Amino acid sequence: MKLYNLKDINEEVNFLNAIKYGLGKKQGLFFPKYLPKFTPETLKKLIQMDFITRSTHILSHFISDEISFVDLKKQIKKAFSFTKPIIVHVKKNISCLELFHGPTLAFKDFGARFMAQMLSYWKKENSIMTILTATSGDTGAAVAHAFYRMNNIRVVILYPKGRISTLQEKLFCTLGENIHTIAIDGSFDDCQYLVKKSFNDKKLKKNIGLNSANSINISRLLAQICYYFEAFALIPTDFHKNIVISIPCGNFGNLTAGLIAKSLGLPIKSFIAATNANDTVPRFLKNGKWKPNKTISTISNAMDISQPNNWPRVEELFKRKKWNLKTLKSYSVSDKETERAIKKLYKIGYLSEPHAAIAYTILKKNIKKEDFGLFLGTAHPSKFQDTVEKILKISLKLPISLKSRVNLKNLSYHMKPDFLKLKEFLLKKI
Repeated sequence: MKLYNLKDINEEVNFLNAIKYGLGKKQGLFFPKYLPKFTPETLKKLIQMDFITRSTHILSHFISDEISFVDLKKQIKKAFSFTKPIIVHVKKNISCLELFHGPTLAFKDFGARFMAQMLSYWKKENSIMTILTATSGDTGAAVAHAFYRMNNIRVVILYPKGRISTLQEKLFCTLGENIHTIAIDGSFDDCQYLVKKSFNDKKLKKNIGLNSANSINISRLLAQICYYFEAFALIPTDFHKNIVISIPCGNFGNLTAGLIAKSLGLPIKSFIAATNANDTVPRFLKNGKWKPNKTISTISNAMDISQPNNWPRVEELFKRKKWNLKTLKSYSVSDKETERAIKKLYKIGYLSEPHAAIAYTILKKNIKKEDFGLFLGTAHPSKFQDTVEKILKISLKLPISLKSRVNLKNLSYHMKPDFLKLKEFLLKKI
């Protein structure tokens, strides 16, 4: 598999190097040079397969020249060793694709665990690697648990202090050992800036074997393609031509994966990019001006991102496929609207958290009678216990994976968004 740098098309790397480097020159994102296209006959065969086998077939089309089908299937089986995605009917022609049944109760378990297995498969026994990543909530836990106790792999996770839920924080800031967490005084965009700055530092890259596990890493993105095919397999065939998917968007990795799935031949009618008050993309699609505002804190904190990293990949895909970018729908939802949606969903028997509620709100406004509407459930409601309990005036029962960590000590360091201090930390602690 060959991938090229979106900021320097002359830089091409294979899949292994793409996941090792994370970013290319000039902090450019890697993108597949070749996008396979499945025929209707191949798609029919894929849909009849089980989740692991189908995922292996899909991903083998991207990386078969670097890892055998048999070995790839073994790694995918290890990575996806938890409850697969499920579809839950909510009302009329609207259902939720629940992706939060993994070890850290979020969709990011798919990408993080696949990346971890790929790196462990290729990694030289005595080489040292440092995974540096930023999180606005769920990425941190997924990455931390995916790499926990892996030999010679150290993980450093930056997150905005006071801007993620207490339970999100508990999931990854209580592990210790090879997992280091740093609470940054600032927004997620500040954390993301520090990560990018680190990747531009030659001394850091050389001395600590720097890598990233954000959705900027192509391995995470490719893994996410798989559950869109699973969703298609779960939907009755009568609706296969009228599927509309609403995605809660922060860094836009989930949307990118869905669009790549469509480019492979999955006949999704349309995608909706749902955002909160951090509405850079909806405004851009409306007026053509890319003008990120200062990041606003909301109750859907994982989406509190004003400069989504994956947007260049979205634009590149539309350009490559000659799709019209104006056909992509994107809208924003306020906190008040989000709260109302959580209440309405609960009233009709579905317990939701803020991110899924945003996707549901926009889907409900844009769906047609003949459509099969699907909104993504990206995290378990209990991860936002305080918010959900306050809105619904109920008490949530915590899953064991959360309950077991509630009383553990938070092991995080605290730091201002100062690159030199972060660099010093990385060189000393790792």
